[in-house]
Amino acid sequence: MSFLKSLILAIIATLFITYVLGSSLLELLDVDVYMGSELVEPLQAISISAVVSVILVLVALAIVLTVFGSLIFAVLLVVGSIVMLALGVFWPILLAALMIWLVVRDKPQVQSH
Repeated sequence: MSFLKSLILAIIATLFITYVLGSSLLELLDVDVYMGSELVEPLQAISISAVVSVILVLVALAIVLTVFGSLIFAVLLVVGSIVMLALGVFWPILLAALMIWLVVRDKPQVQSH
C-alpha cells in the first residue's frame, strides 16, 4: 500500500472514530464546549476534536518516519562502509582484472572504404 493511500486511510479512520466516539462521549458526560462566551454546537465541538486528532496522527507519523528513516540511514551507512572496505582491500586485484580485460577484449574492426 502506498504511503499516500495509507495516510488518507489513517486520516479517514481517525475522523470517523472521533466523530462516533465524540458524539457519544459528549452525550454521556453531558459536556458543553464554550469558545469565549458562546456555546459550541456538538458537531462543531467534534470537528475541533477531530482536527486535533488528525494533527496528533500526523505528528505520530512524522515521529515513526523519523525513527525508521534513521534506521534505514544507519543500514545504508553500514552497507556503504562494507563496500568501501572491500574496494579498499581488493583494489589491486580489481585494477589487474580491468587491465587484463582491456588487453584481451575483442577490439572492433575498423572498416575502410
